[in-house]
Amino acid sequence: MNRRWTNVLSLVAAPALVLLVAAARMQAPSVFDAVLAEAEQRTPEVSTAEIRRILAATSAIVLDARPHLEFAVSHIPGALNVAAKPGVAPSMYVSDVAEVGRLVNGNTAAALVLYCNGPHCGKSKRLADELTAAGYSNVRRYQLGIPVWRALGGVTEIELEGMRYVLANDRTAVVIDVRDTTAYRAGTLLNARHLPRSGVLEGKDVGEVRRAKDDGRLPMNDHNTRIIVVGSNAADARFVAEALAREAFDNVAFYRGTVTEALAATRP
Repeated sequence: MNRRWTNVLSLVAAPALVLLVAAARMQAPSVFDAVLAEAEQRTPEVSTAEIRRILAATSAIVLDARPHLEFAVSHIPGALNVAAKPGVAPSMYVSDVAEVGRLVNGNTAAALVLYCNGPHCGKSKRLADELTAAGYSNVRRYQLGIPVWRALGGVTEIELEGMRYVLANDRTAVVIDVRDTTAYRAGTLLNARHLPRSGVLEGKDVGEVRRAKDDGRLPMNDHNTRIIVVGSNAADARFVAEALAREAFDNVAFYRGTVTEALAATRP
C-alpha cells in the first residue's frame, strides 16, 4: 500500500476511533445504574436511575414498604404507604396486601415498585413475595432503598406526623426556614435557622449556602445530621433541600406544606 493511501486511511480511522471511544464512554454504566443483583430473587430490581424516571413519568406506583411512622419521618417524594399486615411482629414487618389491593382498585396488573431501608432490609422482599403469591404480575423492587437514594443526592419528604416526632425526639435535628426575612422574623419553628431561598444559587459552595456553612447555620461537623427544610411552598423547600444534598448533607428532608401549617401542628 503506497504512502498516499496510508495517509487517507489514517485520516478516516482517527475520527472513527474517537467516535467509538466517546460512544463507549456514553454507554458505560454509572453508580446510578447499579442494582443489588442478589441471586434467586423472585422479583426484578430497578436502579436509582430507573426509579427516578418512574417517578418523573408516574409510570408505576412507588410503595414505601416500611411502617407508617418511618414513612412519615422521611420518604422518597412521590411514594405512597399502606398499613401493616395485622398480627405480624415488628421484626417481620410487612405491609398489608389487602391495603395494596384497595390502593390499586384490585388491579393485579398494576405496576408496583417497592423500597425499604436498603440492601440489608427485608421489608420490600417480604411484601414482593406476598404480592406475587396474591397474583400481582408487575412487581419490582428498588432494593438499594432509601440509604442509597440519599447517598446519591436524593432528598426525602417529611409529613406533619413525622415532623412532630422528630422535633420531639431528635435534639440534633436542624430546621431550615427558607422564607424571606420578614416572614421568618414574624414567626417560625422553634430554633429554626434562616437560609432564604432567594440567596440559594445554582452551583456548589456559592451564595447563601456557602455563608451558612461558614457561620454555623449548617452542621459542618456532622454531615449526617437530620436537616428539615420548610418554606412557604413545596417548590422553595425542595429547591433548597436539593441544593443542600448536593453539598454532601446526606439526610435532608423537605416539608411540602407551609411553615404556618407546621407551626400549628407542632405546638404543644
